[in-house]
Amino acid sequence: MKVKPAEGRAVRFPGTLRLLEKSGADVPETAFWLRALARKDVQRVTDSTPSTVSPAHPAASVETATEKASA
Repeated sequence: MKVKPAEGRAVRFPGTLRLLEKSGADVPETAFWLRALARKDVQRVTDSTPSTVSPAHPAASVETATEKASA
């Protein structure tokens, strides 16, 4: 799961004591991070950037569901 520190909070990784970056990081879904979520020390980060998918073959035609059904 990806989390970032809540506004005005500083959170350290357990074990290394490295600070969690403001932009967030992928962390394991362990009891430590789940408690941090419950205490509102961190927030889940949702990836809102749309992913772009490029076709494997740009010249390939795209079949619609209707074309596939009639085949």
